[in-house]
Amino acid sequence: MGIFKRIKTIAKADINSLLDKAEDPIAMLNEYSREMEYEMIKAQKALSRQIFVENKQAALIHDTKNVIDKRTRQAKLAIQHEEEHMAKLAVQEKINYEKQLYVFQQQYEAIQGQTQMLKDKLQELQEIYRELQHKKVLLASRVNVAQSIKQIQNATASFQTDTIARGVVRAEEQIMFMEAEVQVGNQFISPLAQHDAHFRNYVNEEEVNSELEKLRSEKESKVK
Repeated sequence: MGIFKRIKTIAKADINSLLDKAEDPIAMLNEYSREMEYEMIKAQKALSRQIFVENKQAALIHDTKNVIDKRTRQAKLAIQHEEEHMAKLAVQEKINYEKQLYVFQQQYEAIQGQTQMLKDKLQELQEIYRELQHKKVLLASRVNVAQSIKQIQNATASFQTDTIARGVVRAEEQIMFMEAEVQVGNQFISPLAQHDAHFRNYVNEEEVNSELEKLRSEKESKVK
């Protein structure tokens, strides 16, 4: 049966291995679904024509049996009326129709066999289609999971963690260096600054004697 040739190929194909080579596995499965739907439509039309032929053959057999029954009654009636010629004609037609009936019945059995074969093929096709739909749902879920994992992997790969870590280390080193500079500056004052401080802290003897004389004068004034 030509209409099932492509479906037979698809049914025997390893869909999973084909998906490994496909750029878009979901689109591929959808294409398979459309092809199988098209083949099922053709199969249904073929089965409809086959059932029509079977029904037509059954009607022909039914009509032939009615003619045989009619000629049998006519032959009996002619014999009753001693109409030998009419009885002979009726019997001849009866025998001819019986021979035709045998051929029609043989044809009908062959047609029934073809009809059943079409029904079996259509049922097989429908089972394959249902299996494909079920597999499409499962594979679509697998594709979604794989895509999500791939996105996570790409995002993880794009993280510049090493660069950031090295930058933090450099910043910390710079801060430590600045702190060290401050500590050194506190511990070692420049010689000029030391001289200035010493000069500011120096008090000569004349200043001391002048201040003491001043205090004595204030004391004597209070006593008087």
